[in-house]
Amino acid sequence: LWRFGYSARLLKTNHFRTAASNTSFPAVWMRLVQYPGRIPGLFVVVQKSSFFTMPETVEDNANLELYSPHPEVRGMTLLNREAFKRTVVVPVLKVKKEIVHTLLKSLKHTVLQRPGLKRVIEDPEDEDSKLVILDPHKVPEFSLGESEQEVLKQLNIRPEVSRYNLELTYENFKSEEILRAVLPEGQEVTSGFSRIGHIAHLNLRDHQLPYRHLIGQVIIDKNPGITCVVNKTNIIDSTYRNFEMEVLAGESNLVTKVKENNIAYELDFAKVYWNPRLSTEHVRIVELLKPGDVLFDVFAGIGPFAIPAAKKKCTVFANDLNPESYKWLLHNCKLNKVDSKIKAFNMDGRDFILGPVRKELSKELMLVKEEQKTAFHIVMNLPALAIEFLDVFRHLLVGEACSAAVLPTVHCYGFSKHENPAKEIQERAEASLGTSLDGRCSTYLVRNVAPNKEMLCISFQLPADVLYKRPCPAEEKPASKRLRTSKDFTEENLLS
Repeated sequence: LWRFGYSARLLKTNHFRTAASNTSFPAVWMRLVQYPGRIPGLFVVVQKSSFFTMPETVEDNANLELYSPHPEVRGMTLLNREAFKRTVVVPVLKVKKEIVHTLLKSLKHTVLQRPGLKRVIEDPEDEDSKLVILDPHKVPEFSLGESEQEVLKQLNIRPEVSRYNLELTYENFKSEEILRAVLPEGQEVTSGFSRIGHIAHLNLRDHQLPYRHLIGQVIIDKNPGITCVVNKTNIIDSTYRNFEMEVLAGESNLVTKVKENNIAYELDFAKVYWNPRLSTEHVRIVELLKPGDVLFDVFAGIGPFAIPAAKKKCTVFANDLNPESYKWLLHNCKLNKVDSKIKAFNMDGRDFILGPVRKELSKELMLVKEEQKTAFHIVMNLPALAIEFLDVFRHLLVGEACSAAVLPTVHCYGFSKHENPAKEIQERAEASLGTSLDGRCSTYLVRNVAPNKEMLCISFQLPADVLYKRPCPAEEKPASKRLRTSKDFTEENLLS
């Protein structure tokens, strides 16, 4: 369950996924969700859904010292690596050098399996021998079982287990072991972070804030390539989709480079929105596109939908209100050599739809023939607000409806805290559009954002009666034989 990275709520709401993402969990997973109380530790595990995880190590008390720093580090806020040293007594076997390898294979389940710790060490009393460290948990009271003794007999090794004082240092402990030892006993330990290039992004809880600089430094120490750790200090700004952050440890350089689905992006993480957890969703949408299709990306960010679509030889119109996102969008288009294939805009999303989107649809849909295979897709990835923008499609175009087969498909994202998030998202979309979407939409559960908060994508073809406004008789007369109104000028300006 840890590896899946899903919360229990996500498992329960899996039935909201559409046929396009027909992911079914084996019955055993659903049993686990239905009866979490019968499985020790399950509740803790299923709540963790971080991009980079630091899985907890659950050990028997007999073996606890081997995985715990010195108890005096409890409450430390300024990292002192020397304070983590401790000496533990472990069982060892004295073995001749030439048969060490054979013994390790024969007793692989009894030998210590601890990343960062050597299983074989020098024998200080005999240069022809080595000491093989055994797992204290598997050798209780420093006594071998019958099967282990039989192996030693066959290898002509004395079945005598000795005690060895093993010194453990800061380097020998894992991130979660260090943090569990430092934070007040019983409090939740930071379980993971998002990695954006050389940056680790945390969302710390209030009780973790006094230890935030120590936590940041530990993450740098234990994760090669991480040179900066930041913590989000407020919620995402719905206008520009960025948030205030504090650098906890490392360098203050927040300009970074990431790679997603074999495409490189550069960005200033302090000024633009980037979420590595959406990588799969970017792929899902782009896979719906075919070469020659047209994509309108209303809230494009730095281009994770637009650039892969352009590489797929689609015609792309990408927009973002944030000037910094627009700047990095242009930069990434050049970086990926698709700047000639993407028309970029720095506009409010509503204005983008009323202007460039309407102009392009008016021109293209008039030319579309019944057998033409061009598809039009509109992506609206601003989950905090996008559904409220759907009303802009009401009577966006004037004239007779084109073939239903080429009506644009909208992929609109939203958050929901409702018990039935798919139903709630659909109802909100219907309210904005002014029509029912029953039987005409699909809802995809993107990810669990927080406890009782889901991110979903609702996809549907814009109904003709929503998209088109039929011209009234007066509008059908030649323009030269009727007075031109201010509305005419407004529409002409928007289309120009």
